[in-house]
Amino acid sequence: MKRLPALMVALVLGGACAHTPPKSDLEALQPVVEGFHKNLRWRNYRALSSFLVPEERKDFEHQRRQLHDERDLTVTDFEIEDVKLADDGRHATVHSRIQWMRLPSVTEQTDTVTSEFIFRDGVWLLEKQQSGPFAGELE
Repeated sequence: MKRLPALMVALVLGGACAHTPPKSDLEALQPVVEGFHKNLRWRNYRALSSFLVPEERKDFEHQRRQLHDERDLTVTDFEIEDVKLADDGRHATVHSRIQWMRLPSVTEQTDTVTSEFIFRDGVWLLEKQQSGPFAGELE
């Protein structure tokens, strides 16, 4: 019986799991979560929509235009409080604290936001979000 070289075994085994993140590995999710929050903070809504599942992007962008969010929505601060990966390795729940206001109100709101990410087609995407400036949109 011939033995496969270690590199070939690693490539074969690694390729078999290319679309499933390791259950204990949050490294692929971390830049997505941080990128979403940073783009939110800096009103980069076109980039922000790329973090969403494709079926939500068009409606999300439409809502941003309808609500004049480039002008009226300000996120003053955010803090990512907790990230939990589900046992299946394909779903994650993120809890963050977001401080924001939307004109004409000048009252700053602070919400604990729950975001649900899904690993689809090799990337993490935002599927649902409860509370915060987009409450009721991503459900």
